[in-house]
Amino acid sequence: MKFKFILPSLAEAGTPWFRPIKYSLFPPLGLATLAAMLDPEDDAVLEDHHVMKPNLSDSPDVVVIQVYITNARRAYRLADHYRSLGAHVCLGGLHVTSLPDEAAAHADTIFLGPGDDTWRAFLHDLKTGKPADRYTAPARRSLDAVPTPRRDLIRRGLYLVPNSLVVTRGCPHHCDFCYKDAFFRGGNGFYTRRVDAALREIESLPGRHLYFLDDHLLGHERFARELFAGMEGMGRVFQAAGTVASVLRPGLIEAAARAGLRSLFVGFENLDENNLRDHGKVQNLGRHYNAAVRRLHDHGIMVNGSFVFGMDEDGPDVFDRTVDWAVEQGVETATFHIMTPYPGTALYQRMKEAGRMLHTDWERYDTRHTVFRPRHISPDALERGYHRAYRRFYQWRNLFRGAAAHTSVADGIRHFAYAAAWKKAEGLWRVLIRANQVTRALPLLERVLATGGKASPPTAEAGRGALGWTTKP
Repeated sequence: MKFKFILPSLAEAGTPWFRPIKYSLFPPLGLATLAAMLDPEDDAVLEDHHVMKPNLSDSPDVVVIQVYITNARRAYRLADHYRSLGAHVCLGGLHVTSLPDEAAAHADTIFLGPGDDTWRAFLHDLKTGKPADRYTAPARRSLDAVPTPRRDLIRRGLYLVPNSLVVTRGCPHHCDFCYKDAFFRGGNGFYTRRVDAALREIESLPGRHLYFLDDHLLGHERFARELFAGMEGMGRVFQAAGTVASVLRPGLIEAAARAGLRSLFVGFENLDENNLRDHGKVQNLGRHYNAAVRRLHDHGIMVNGSFVFGMDEDGPDVFDRTVDWAVEQGVETATFHIMTPYPGTALYQRMKEAGRMLHTDWERYDTRHTVFRPRHISPDALERGYHRAYRRFYQWRNLFRGAAAHTSVADGIRHFAYAAAWKKAEGLWRVLIRANQVTRALPLLERVLATGGKASPPTAEAGRGALGWTTKP
């Protein structure tokens, strides 16, 4: 059978000619993992519409489309097109799980929750002529039988970070603005791969740089420690995501740094503890943000801080206060968001019941537009403040200030080079993207990351002593 896996672009401008660099970072590993479960005689193609033009002239037997909230309209349009040609269309992903009835109108089969444990059941039913119209992830989920992604379907040269991988699913926390509880509803919401399997995949990847796309790589401490122990000596440098609480946990960041961690995405979200408490961000309560940043910098790890504007205690001063704090602490890069109540989340239900939702134009649920009525700021003022925060944080003056916050000259230089390359070289990124040469920047990224920390030199037996470990939650 002929299978086609599609990731529609997350924004209308997300085309090979106009997309920003953030849409050229990572390949769609979820779809590539489903493709790895096909029978050897099946044919498969994978289209990521962020990095390639859609091909609508083909005639696959089965089309699988991953649906996020901002690409839902494009996903449904593609689904309707292929159904009209007689293909069996499958829809899955965060948006499908949140609004299954909306998605079902455009599909022959929908998948609710993670598809790792239901995809094989669907394939069996499909080939016996009895595919169901809906598959729901079981309560007890596992990654033990999940294969590594079909990387042969991924055009590595189109991505800045082709060596991305995922070794856990979900997150142990329950923030009310996050999709996680809706997507993993009815079952375990955080689980890991076997450490030996994760290390084998790492060893199979070429080059030096890795990016863990896990929501919280440090979320299961024993797994993380054993993974990092197995990575020591591989000579890798990697980026990942973790929480303030995990950063402050004794010994964990040290182990990550020895394994090669050089940049961590940290969800600070907000500087007001009342806001954090309102949204169930309990893992940040009572945590000293300054100490977390200092601890990361002391181990040569850069900080990508995530911040959310528009919570109920936020006033018009929240934008400048947040930017000033991040710059003064030497946070290398910042990701700002307008609070967005996604359907299926507790926040959405709360806002809907209070009559505070403004519309259901899913294209604008992108954390750049205001889709609800804030308490102390007007919707327009929230959007203006969001854009002003980005401009202020990445002003040349503040890039220099942030770099000067480091005690090490080398770390200050790295700070400036990394932050400036990310936001001040957008014209160069466009040129590289249009020429399909974005991976030419990867050696520079590796060099910048490698200037921090104390990575162990690679050895012939790097990590092999850990291949028998089987840690699971």
